[in-house]
Order: sequence, then structure tokens, then C-alpha cells
Amino acid sequence: MFKSSYIAAIGAAVVLAGFGVAPAAAQTAPRSGEAQPAAESAPTGRIRRQNRNARPAAPAAPTPEENLAAAQTLATSAGLTCQATEASLLPLLAGESRVYEAACASGPGYILIASTPPQSFDCVLLAATQARLAAANAATPGAAAAPAAAGTTEIRCTLPRNTDVMRVMVEYAREANLPCVPDEGGPLSKQIDGDELYEIGCEGQDGYLLQKQAAGGFKATECVRIIEAAIACQFSTSAEQAATLKARFAGNAEAAACDVTRARYMGANANGSFYEAKCAADNGVIVRFNNDFAVQQVYPCEVAQRIGGGCTMTIVPPLPEGTVSAPAQ
Repeated sequence: MFKSSYIAAIGAAVVLAGFGVAPAAAQTAPRSGEAQPAAESAPTGRIRRQNRNARPAAPAAPTPEENLAAAQTLATSAGLTCQATEASLLPLLAGESRVYEAACASGPGYILIASTPPQSFDCVLLAATQARLAAANAATPGAAAAPAAAGTTEIRCTLPRNTDVMRVMVEYAREANLPCVPDEGGPLSKQIDGDELYEIGCEGQDGYLLQKQAAGGFKATECVRIIEAAIACQFSTSAEQAATLKARFAGNAEAAACDVTRARYMGANANGSFYEAKCAADNGVIVRFNNDFAVQQVYPCEVAQRIGGGCTMTIVPPLPEGTVSAPAQ
């Protein structure tokens, strides 16, 4: 606010004119004997101006187009193969770095932090972590969720495209050329050599474990072949694994005679891969396949006791003394 004396010094005539009063220098002096005119009420001498102490106006919120451009720049800088299709600006984290959630044309979406260097978090992996934490809290009655660190905001993906985990699993199955129709899927909490692991469940047949390789692409392993105790498939059933093995027996009459009810992967060597099948007739076989799953040899459990330790799902009497079983191959 200006002081009235300052205004009088630089523009009293203008101020007064604004109130309909002639400037002092232009007024006619009163004649002798005439009554003095009543004094005009002086203006306040103040000009209304914005309070200098007023808080500056908040900057305009960025437009959706600006958010999308900023998120795309971060994704590219972070080395992600993401063509951003939608982005939103999230609340600030500690340190006031800008945080975006971006949906991509294919694959998972990301949380992107405009730090140096930029940071990115896969929305599919974040969802799995949050689900595991929620399950752990539910399994512990009365346990309170861990509080967020002071000055931080929980990172969570909320864009509809980013919360559709199965969409991403179907894309991964297609990239890995899986010969099935995916019906379930999600990331595992384990890694192999730093590579993320995903499980894909298949409609009516055995599912797969996918290893997303850092160099690009996927390594696929059938769930029936997962024999490591630390890793287990949860979307494939015993019946689906049996159905898969039965379908592979179809091209060989001897193998097809077994109506498979259970399947077990035994291992592989230079000659091929070995599977045990339990049959509906309460007998069983061990079958050797080539790399294309064509049947190479069928061994009834009764004579296969030297192959990989023999059958474990079918009980057979020990061979009579002096009988030679099928050689290990």
C-alpha cells in the first residue's frame, strides 16, 4: 500500500480528478467578502492494490497432455520399452520428486519417479507385492499394517489398464509362444539369476513357469517339470498335467493304451525327456520323448525299475531273481 503523502507528491491532481474535483491550481480564488465554500471532503489518499503479503496464486495444474509427455520422457530415460498412452501426476514423495503413473500400449504400466537417475516400478510386480502383504496381514489377526515412512506416500497403481494383471499375462504367454489358452497368471516372489518369474495357468492343460530374461524374451518351463521345492505352480492341477501327457501319447498306439490319470516328470538326458504316467487300469508306464514330444520309447513300470529309479505312482512287484529290466537310458 502507498502512503498518502507519497501519492500527494506524485499525483494528487489525478486522484482528485477521479473523485470529480477540479485540481487545486485550476480553482477560482474566492472574491473578497464572499463566503468561503465548504471544504471538500478529502479523499483517503490511498490506492487499492493487491496485498504484498498475499500468497501467490498456485500454479495451474498440468494438463493430461503435459503429464503424458513428462511420463514418456521419464520412461525413455529409464530404458523402458513403454509407449505411454495415459499418465497421471501423483502426490509428491519425500524430496519433492514428481511421481507419475503411466499406462503403456503393451506390457505392464509403471510408477515413474523424476529422480536422478529416474526410477521405475512395474505395476504388475507392485500389485503382487501388495497382495502378499495384505495376505500376510490377514493371516495375523490383530496385526496393524506397517505405517508409511514419514514424508512419503504409498506407491500404488490405479489406472484401469495397469490393474488388469491378466492382460499382461496373456501378452507374456503370446510372446513366449505358449501352446495354450491362458486362464490364470501372475508373478512369483522368486527370481532366477535376477530374472523375474511368472506363472501362467492354461485352460485344460498344464501351465508354465516363465522366466523374463534381462536380455529379452522368455524361457518357458512346463509346471510338471518344476521339481524344485522352492518353486511351485499354483494354477495347474494334477488333472491338467495328466491331460497334457495323454494328448502327447495320442500319436503312439502303445502309449495311447494308457488312460493317463497322473503324470510326473522324471528328468532328461541326451536321449530325450522321461515322464511317468499312472494309468486308469492301475498300471503305469515310463515314456521317453524327443525334443518335439514325439514318443520314442514306452516302458511298462514292471520292467522300468532301472530308469530313473523306476515308477513311483504305480506299485509293481520286484523283478524275479535273474530278470533283466529295461536299461537306464
